[in-house]
Amino acid sequence: MKNKVLTVRNMSLIALLSVIATLVMLLEFPLWFAPGFYMLDLSEVVVLIGAFALGPIAGVIIEFIKILLNFLINGSITGGIGELANFLIGCSFIAPASIVYQKRKTLKGAVVGLTIGTLLMAIAGGLVNYYVLLPLYSTLMGYPISAFVEMGTKVNGLVKDTFTLIVFATMPFNIVKGIISSVITLIIYKKVSAIIKKQ
Repeated sequence: MKNKVLTVRNMSLIALLSVIATLVMLLEFPLWFAPGFYMLDLSEVVVLIGAFALGPIAGVIIEFIKILLNFLINGSITGGIGELANFLIGCSFIAPASIVYQKRKTLKGAVVGLTIGTLLMAIAGGLVNYYVLLPLYSTLMGYPISAFVEMGTKVNGLVKDTFTLIVFATMPFNIVKGIISSVITLIIYKKVSAIIKKQ
């Protein structure tokens, strides 16, 4: 499988999709129920297209390059740890979705894969934020975690503590991200994949 992925043609497509995903990642916007430090971007659509067309290994590579390029452009306040966490969360969405799709290349297979990927991303995002990102940001920025909770409470009355921040903001954020990315991918994939396969 690795030999099939790492052809000159595929590596060129991976590089191109990685650059496009990085550019799309720069366009961020908040969601109404989540604090401002959770910003939604649609770069996973580009990664999903690559993963569906070229396979899950290619999708993981695109995700990695996208995160790396974004790190080089914007820098990091976490010394790369936050970027690593974002990579793992992204892969928890991309990898399952593309693995299922590769086994069953139908609309139903795509929907099932994207649904599983969305649920796994929500769970992974919740766990990583609770145990890694929020404590890390708190330490590096010198703010207590309660400050992040307070930011969540201002936009979402259901947020009362760290746990409810995860349950009512972080996890729904990733579910919405997964749904939006999935719907866009389902709408455009066939047309874009036809262009990719012609190259």
